[in-house]
Amino acid sequence: MSNPLLERAYDIRSHEVDNHGKLRPVILLKYLQNAASEHAMQLGISVRSLKESGLTWVMSRMHILMNQYPHRGDLLVVKTWPALREGLFSIRDYELLDGGGKVVGTATSSWAVLDLKSRRPVRIVDRLPDYPLRPLRALEDGFASLPILKNPETRVCLPVLRADLDLNQHVNNTVYAGWGLEAAPCRVADSCQPMEIEIGFRAEAHYGDSIVSLCAAERGDGHCLLHRIEQADSGLELARLRTRWKPLG
Repeated sequence: MSNPLLERAYDIRSHEVDNHGKLRPVILLKYLQNAASEHAMQLGISVRSLKESGLTWVMSRMHILMNQYPHRGDLLVVKTWPALREGLFSIRDYELLDGGGKVVGTATSSWAVLDLKSRRPVRIVDRLPDYPLRPLRALEDGFASLPILKNPETRVCLPVLRADLDLNQHVNNTVYAGWGLEAAPCRVADSCQPMEIEIGFRAEAHYGDSIVSLCAAERGDGHCLLHRIEQADSGLELARLRTRWKPLG
């Protein structure tokens, strides 16, 4: 029987860190995605195998909580497992450890299986093989809707590039985090780091689109930011984010 837990180690390389020498959040998300993708392949539920049945995985939510970010030259160990499978959603959790085995972060994510023709989610238990679960939550989150950003403070316009696309031919989920963080006000981004990132995906973006990334502080808390990513032409909401920052130390 397939192992419900996968563990992978990543060496933090020089091009993966920011100007403070710490791992970039978007690279961290790519590590999580790589581990999840490899594990899904081992479990027989990879994107490639699902496409043979006219299906694919799409991420609905992601929530990362970091205690500290690794530096260039450090080792980061990612442990991941499917924790729950309910109705239209499968929950995959993560535990992040340094080279000495100390937990430096946790994460949880919610995934749906999409019918490629109808573009609608399907019941996982009806269409996927019975892959094993590890019923342990690394980070508890009921995935309630994130707050709506109403009065943006900053605005950044960006194009969707070919390099942003994934196997489903829409923008990879890790890109949205980069778009959101790019709009963080300089007073925050220049002196702080995002220790908590929540993302809710609401619509797809494709090559050729232009997007607008909007941001403002939540309820006057200068270290908690709300983000909205939308299509530039239509104003269609593509994603919401909430990020919590702390001063660099």
